[in-house]
Amino acid sequence: MSSSVDPGALGAFLRARRQGLTPEEVGLPSGPGHRRVTGLRRTEAAQLANISIEYYTRLEQGRVRASATVLASLVRALRLDDDAQRYVYELAGRADGQTRRRSVREAPRPAIRRLLDRLEGTPAIVLARRLNIVGWNDAAAALYLDFGALPVKERNYLRLMFLHPGFRALHREWEHDARTAVGAVRLEAAGDLHDSALAELVGELSLRDDDFRAWWAQQQLSGRYQGVKHYRHPLVGELALDCDTWNSPDGSGQRLMVLTAEPGTPSADALRILTAWQEPGEAYRPEQHSAR
Repeated sequence: MSSSVDPGALGAFLRARRQGLTPEEVGLPSGPGHRRVTGLRRTEAAQLANISIEYYTRLEQGRVRASATVLASLVRALRLDDDAQRYVYELAGRADGQTRRRSVREAPRPAIRRLLDRLEGTPAIVLARRLNIVGWNDAAAALYLDFGALPVKERNYLRLMFLHPGFRALHREWEHDARTAVGAVRLEAAGDLHDSALAELVGELSLRDDDFRAWWAQQQLSGRYQGVKHYRHPLVGELALDCDTWNSPDGSGQRLMVLTAEPGTPSADALRILTAWQEPGEAYRPEQHSAR
């Protein structure tokens, strides 16, 4: 068995997903009387996957490695979406090496640096593995904060969402945005089950924030990096910005997140005023901001 495969992690995910489903969602009768378990029973999950209850129990207990055929049955039985499917195949070591080990890059590619420089008035940040913030432009600093003033360890989107009061207060729909960030890191985690830096980050946030600890344990996943983000900025008030991301083609796991406002809207006016106040400079370059 590959050292990157952790049957216990797969079992924990299956258990969490089973407990999050109702009989009605999978086409089963709820039955008379009060159910003593949350979600589906193990027997019901096994029935839907067409496997024995004994085998399914061993899967949840991490005592057996799931075959590709069984995984396909579980995907259908537990109504897993595309992100969750990719996650369970990664956990089971059945992803054919698609993203299991990514090259590590903690600085923006030169082309992305040039793009950041040219996005004047448009907030943009570069997110690397574990949602580490490795690049940004002046507009992003104006919207969020001066990332360069933070120690390198604290330049992490997930960490800021939970532990930085100003960053947290900026998000009008904080719970939604925070849950999405947790789900994104949880989805990425399947690609490297022995990422010590991720374990350190999760451990710190679990100790310091009850919401994070609960949401991480729920094993919800999110592969969405687009949509409308709502902010309440202390200088210009409320903004509704379209968020879009593009993945780097080099396999580094980096992605460029860009925030724009629809022309002619109050948000566009507020963003123009906000970024005009920012002292002009260059996009973040690692050599200009050494670790503090």
